[in-house]
Amino acid sequence: MSRPVRRRLLPIPLQRVRIEGGLWGERMRVNREATIPHVYRKCRETGRTGVWKLLVGPGRAEGRSHQFWDSDVAKWMEAAAYSLAAFPDAKLERKLDDLVDLMAAAQMDDGYLNSHFQLTAPANRWANLRDNHELYCAGHLMEAAVAYYEATGKRKFLDVMCRYADHIDRTFGPDKGKKRGYPGHEEIELALVKLHRATGEGRYLDLARFFIDERGREPKYFAAEARARGEAMPPWAGGLHYWQAHAPVREQTTAEGHSVRALYLYSGMADVAAETGDASLLSACRRLWRNIVRRRMYVTGSVGSSAHGERFTFDYDLPNETSYAETCANIALVFWAHRMLQIEEDGEYADVMELALHNGVLAGLSLDGREFFYANRHALHLGPGGPSGGGFPPARQEWFDCACCPPNIARLLAALPQYVHSESDRQVSVHLYAESTAHATIGGEEVVVEQHTDYPWHERVRITVRPPRPLAFTLALRIPGWCCSPRLKINGRAVGLPQLARKGYARIKRTWHRGDRVELTLPMPVERIEANPHVRSNAGRVALQRGPVVYCLEEMDNGADLNDLALPRRAALTAKRDARLLGGTVAISGAARRRSQRGWRDTLYRGDPSKTTAARIRAIPYYLWANRKLGEMLVWVRKC
Repeated sequence: MSRPVRRRLLPIPLQRVRIEGGLWGERMRVNREATIPHVYRKCRETGRTGVWKLLVGPGRAEGRSHQFWDSDVAKWMEAAAYSLAAFPDAKLERKLDDLVDLMAAAQMDDGYLNSHFQLTAPANRWANLRDNHELYCAGHLMEAAVAYYEATGKRKFLDVMCRYADHIDRTFGPDKGKKRGYPGHEEIELALVKLHRATGEGRYLDLARFFIDERGREPKYFAAEARARGEAMPPWAGGLHYWQAHAPVREQTTAEGHSVRALYLYSGMADVAAETGDASLLSACRRLWRNIVRRRMYVTGSVGSSAHGERFTFDYDLPNETSYAETCANIALVFWAHRMLQIEEDGEYADVMELALHNGVLAGLSLDGREFFYANRHALHLGPGGPSGGGFPPARQEWFDCACCPPNIARLLAALPQYVHSESDRQVSVHLYAESTAHATIGGEEVVVEQHTDYPWHERVRITVRPPRPLAFTLALRIPGWCCSPRLKINGRAVGLPQLARKGYARIKRTWHRGDRVELTLPMPVERIEANPHVRSNAGRVALQRGPVVYCLEEMDNGADLNDLALPRRAALTAKRDARLLGGTVAISGAARRRSQRGWRDTLYRGDPSKTTAARIRAIPYYLWANRKLGEMLVWVRKC
């Protein structure tokens, strides 16, 4: 019989963690000062915030709206709430309060709250769960309400969303007279668990479990719902796989369909498994995790290889010039990895979380914090007719008609402190390395854990532990899977790691005294990464990685025709910090070879081999590409 599972660890709340410098301190500062205000301004300019005024004012019969606008506003509200938790801001708080007041005034007597349907089609509520995003928007509003309550202690928004959740609970479920439907775009599952944890209301957890358990069962709800509307299922979707509704979730063995929806679903599954002790649900999560991480994930921690349906395709299908890798999907992978990590502290989850954060997620945002990638290519060639492959812009954009990514990356960066550590009654875990101070609770007592590091650019992490008195507990430090020769010192004395390491963590169990020091050294040589031979796009190529950071070549550093560059197997590669490059980063340089251009003029093919000439390459972190003059870009370099 399977043993029930629960969360072994709890994230240290972001109010008790401060990231104070380094890469993540700078990205959070830009997020607070540029990205969050930019997203709010765009929501206002496009009518996303103003639509709420139409519901409570004299112009409610007119006005533009869209079925997923509420989710864009909600994600901004969540980002703003997380920012307030660490950096109080009276003006920002008033903007949030004003929106909450409008939503409270607009809420219908039965608790329903959706600006689009209240404004344009109130009679069509819950008529098309597959396409209409009502439950998706509700979930994001719930997450925002919980974040704002935890940041400020104000209950008004939370109470509004509890009324909405109560309405949804009266509408959906297994009981007679209720709809046995579930969302076309998953998200409410994890949001209901957050609402349950904030309020203690068990019905919200039960509803989350219903949505997960009902998904994919016979009779298939989306097919029956479409027949009731007199519609056929859309041929472009490729069946119910697009919505992860082709089979009950416990029977699904591969990640299918729309990647963001899938990863939100898996996050909700992990949450419900953790709260209920459902071992079979956790087993499904593990199985789907292995399929993604070992067969369907880019080297940058990005997921979702096809723009057609924004979806997963099949094992080892990881094209580069046409990679979709939606920023929201990469963010959702971080959400899921973090949840799995609290259930079973396995370094693989933290490694993937770190990989996605440093590469696939950060690439979605410009250095100035005001432009975004929706899709993330892994190679770009600019011809006379524009970029090759993909059909999406090669440069970051200020905004999108479907604007899910900008507020999503804003809320993740604002919440980043809660991803760094976890705690239990007798353990503090460090999952991510960043200049920071955390206040953990161990046995009811506060223990301060300080990190001093320039990670990921520098290999050394110094940790100071400050308990209020001598205190016995375990300090668990993640040993990244990319690091082959880590070294550990405690109070200046070297400690053997093998006897401490288990599942990717060095578990130091001792009585700690105030001022005890731990020094972890994680050597970061430049690594040549190969892809599985089944990944046809990367045959005969390598990617460069240093620590958790994946690198790429840009045309402005290396000239055009990047695919004609080849990296010799024994060429020395040097990593060096350049304070003038892209805000200060580590670049990689080395010797390469390139075919000579001589004899190729007005010739397309020829039989005699070209001579090669010496060349130099300069690689920059992948997340920093397209912040200068736009040109070719390449992650996977030919080897010779």
